[in-house]
Amino acid sequence: MTSFSACSRVRRLTGAKKAGHTGTLDPMATGVLTVALSGAARFIDLLPSHDKSYKARAKLGVTTDTLDITGKILSESPVSVTDGELRKTVLNFTGEIEQIPPMYSAVSVDGKRLYELAREGKEVERKSRRVNVYSAEISDFDGREFGIEVTCSSGTYIRTLIDDIGRALGCGAVMTQLERTSANGFSVSEAHTLNDIEKAVGEGRINDLIIPVERCFDSLGRIAVSPAQSVRFKNGGELALDRLKGSFNDAVYTVFSPEGEFLGLGEVKTDENILTVKKVYIDG
Repeated sequence: MTSFSACSRVRRLTGAKKAGHTGTLDPMATGVLTVALSGAARFIDLLPSHDKSYKARAKLGVTTDTLDITGKILSESPVSVTDGELRKTVLNFTGEIEQIPPMYSAVSVDGKRLYELAREGKEVERKSRRVNVYSAEISDFDGREFGIEVTCSSGTYIRTLIDDIGRALGCGAVMTQLERTSANGFSVSEAHTLNDIEKAVGEGRINDLIIPVERCFDSLGRIAVSPAQSVRFKNGGELALDRLKGSFNDAVYTVFSPEGEFLGLGEVKTDENILTVKKVYIDG
């Protein structure tokens, strides 16, 4: 199942008018897929955290065209790698690194997805991207296969990371398993399966599973406004800082009505003494 089809199924099950996800998950992968429903979909690009964590498994001595075990085998090589060599090599791929997106990916080139070109037998030049691998640790290694746990920035391809590690070791490597353990500050323990969601819909308790969008912005400051200011903010109007309670810095804040209704995100501009509208929350 693709991320798009999983997202579409959640939309249909919940009856939401629209839905979007915060980052494609490989079809062979399991784990967290953050889905934003209805008005929350407008806030995907504004989420404070787009970092992700993964658990993966890989096999040395094999390369494929997809960089994972589902692809066509391109090479097979003998393996003579020690545990120490593997761990030392992995450390070279932490921090800010350059990655070239794999051909089998959702990246667009000249208006066409790379995986579409790959299925046509075409390979095109791809620009490298700078990503951040905050940590990468080997969990186990038997001389041929290993487990790896990675925390990284959005846009990092674990398949590419494993392929690069294999190339650096001189024998190649291919990803055999992948689980996204966290995304956007949400862990796999908080996630629900599609069957869970379908059951909750049938039992009339789907709202118990849906996380209010404002919880995604708990790390931001909070501003409460008056009824009149609520109306003005929802209509896109600026608010004077000296008419708001509290002291503020130049930053983005969550904005709430007197009743605690989430109105959206506002941006403080102290030099102009105003709170401007960054994004208004519209349910539906």
